[in-house]
Formats: sequence, C-alpha cells, structure tokens
Amino acid sequence: MKALMMNVFVEVTLFLTRFPMKEKYLINITGPTGVGKTDLSIELALKYEAEIFSSDSRQIYKEMNIGTAKPDQATLDEVPHHFINHCSIENKYSAGKYEVEALSLLQHYFYQRNKKVAILCGGTGLYINALINGLDVFPDIADDTRDQVNDLFTNNGIEGLQSYIKKNDPDYHQIVDLENPRRLSRAIEVMIQSGQSYTSFLSQEKQERPFESIHLILMREREELYDRINRRVEYMFQSGLLAEVESLFEFRHLRSLQTVGYQELFKYFEGQCTLEEAKEEIKKNSRRYAKRQITWLKRYETRHFHPEDREAILKYLTSKLG
Repeated sequence: MKALMMNVFVEVTLFLTRFPMKEKYLINITGPTGVGKTDLSIELALKYEAEIFSSDSRQIYKEMNIGTAKPDQATLDEVPHHFINHCSIENKYSAGKYEVEALSLLQHYFYQRNKKVAILCGGTGLYINALINGLDVFPDIADDTRDQVNDLFTNNGIEGLQSYIKKNDPDYHQIVDLENPRRLSRAIEVMIQSGQSYTSFLSQEKQERPFESIHLILMREREELYDRINRRVEYMFQSGLLAEVESLFEFRHLRSLQTVGYQELFKYFEGQCTLEEAKEEIKKNSRRYAKRQITWLKRYETRHFHPEDREAILKYLTSKLG
C-alpha cells in the first residue's frame, strides 16, 4: 500500500509541473444516505457537460444493485458514470486502489480530454477523502497484530470490535460505520500496531491535486431524512431486494457483502430472525449510518444545501466556477 501511495504522490507531483494552472473543477456532491444525491448529480452533469465519478464503496460492485440503491440503467445511460459496476464482489478493492484509479482517470479526463468539470457523487467518506486529500499514511501491520484482531472478532463478534473502538478511540466511534467489521478491524489493527488512536492518523497534511474541489454537502431535516430512508427500504423490497440477497447468500462471507441491507437478510435466511425483523433492522442500521455520515461531514467547513434548493446551489456553483 505504501508503494502505491508513493507512486501516486510522484505521479501527481510530476503532473503538476507540466500543468501548474488548474482551472479544473471536481464538484463533490455528498451527504447522508437517502438525501437525494443522484438526481442532482445528473442535473449538474448535463448542465456542465460533465461525467460522474462515483464515491460509493458499495455501488462499485456489479452484483449489488437494489441493496445499494444503485442508479437504474436508464440513469446510467443518460450520463457517463465511472466506478459503478466497476468490479466483482469477489475482487478485493480498497480506498487505496480507488485513489490510484480515480486520480489517474481524472488526470486523463481533465487534461487529455480537456474537460473542465467532473462530478464526484457518493457518501463513502474514506473514498472521498482518498481522492480529494490523499490517504493518510498508516503503519505496516504485523501478522501477529492481524491475528490478534481476527481472534477478537471470532470470539466476541462485531460487538467486540465496536466496544474496543468505543473504549480506545471514542471520536472515531462517532463517525465509523459500526456495522462494517472490515473497517472496525482495520482501525483496531492500526491502534494496536502504533499505540495511538486511529483518529490521530486522519489529520495529516493534504496532498496536492491537479484540480480544485468544490463541496456540495446536501442535508435535510432529520425527520425528513429518516422518513426518506424508511420509504426507500420499502421500495427496495418491492423491487426485489429479497431475491437479490438470496442469490448472493453463498458469498455472504465476503467482505464486500458485510454491509447494511445484506447482512440483515443473511440472518433471515439463516433463520435467526423474521423477515419483518430483518426489514426493520435495515431501516434502523441505515438511519444509524446516515447519522454517522452527518457527523463525518461536519469536518467540511462549508455551507450545506437542501437538495431541492436548486437556485442556491446553482448560485454557489456560479460563484466558484465563474
């Protein structure tokens, strides 16, 4: 991973010596799950003749469609999209790989194709931060440390990982996806190996990028947002979520499927709960995930927009783009 990150740094540094004047813009449309990012991304992509680069770590997988609220094919055909249906659930994919691939693609997009505006759309904070600021440099993890964390998960389940994070890094506990064992395990590995909190690694110096980022952070009132999330889950079930998850049941051990909307229904198929209980868990965990996303987004010291306030959004973009 360090070698990958160094290659990215060298590549960007050399690139900036050739193209020191940016005048290239990445509009980062982000916000909590269910807030309404997709519709705005399409509208702005059409307005600015731009293409959309997804920053959703679940929509990247080909097999996960309904449960990830992936745009339908008509929407994908309306505007070119990147990093949706990008790889299989059986492929290992990471924020580090996303940084390398997305940055390379954007360099070509902006400077070889001479495009001025690109749209970044999604709510995975780690992917957004990797592309815009560069990944933080973490220590190498020893095998015995990784074994120690694996034992913690095996013996105590995801609750053991959650408790460790809460006790040793309460700040990270407020923003991490607590239903993602891979994310929790990674943070604990870093803490054990370094003797420091995971949060201490998240404030390192930003890396230079060959484009300027414009942040459009979308927000709704909590009651409105939670209602949208609940209704979206109901729509997912009407659209065939149960059949989709059943078709992926044999792959339930894969890290890519350890996520909201899938793990709850895996428990249903294993006989651990009723279908109605699984549905309610999906709603609850989706709302919790949205809450953590909102907490994470507070790091951006910029104004927030209601997704339907197009006048304010366009005015803001005009002031930034000229």
